[in-house]
Amino acid sequence: QVQFVESGGGLVQPGGSLSLSCAASGIIFSISVMGWYRQAPGKQRELVAFIRNGGGTVYVDSVKGRFTISRDNAKNTVYLQMNSLKAEDTAVYYCNTKPSGNNGWGQGTQVTVSS
Repeated sequence: QVQFVESGGGLVQPGGSLSLSCAASGIIFSISVMGWYRQAPGKQRELVAFIRNGGGTVYVDSVKGRFTISRDNAKNTVYLQMNSLKAEDTAVYYCNTKPSGNNGWGQGTQVTVSS
């Protein structure tokens, strides 16, 4: 059974930082392309970054230079370091494979950027 458990969200002021983690199970993590997605209120879920099994990374323009995705294949875990956070980064953040295919989604972790 595929499972993703996200953690690390919270409330942070604009300009602050947060570090998210996602533990995956039920997939062959080391060969999977892993992505971080987010869904803001009233909006569709969007992919914000992904990391290939070889370590190459891709980011959506709105987070380039501020977010860093990384992975630890030994721990089946993917990370998202978020710096210089903005109000528009407020969303529930999820991880999944890319593409997500028929995988279910975890509960996500709420990130709120507000003064």
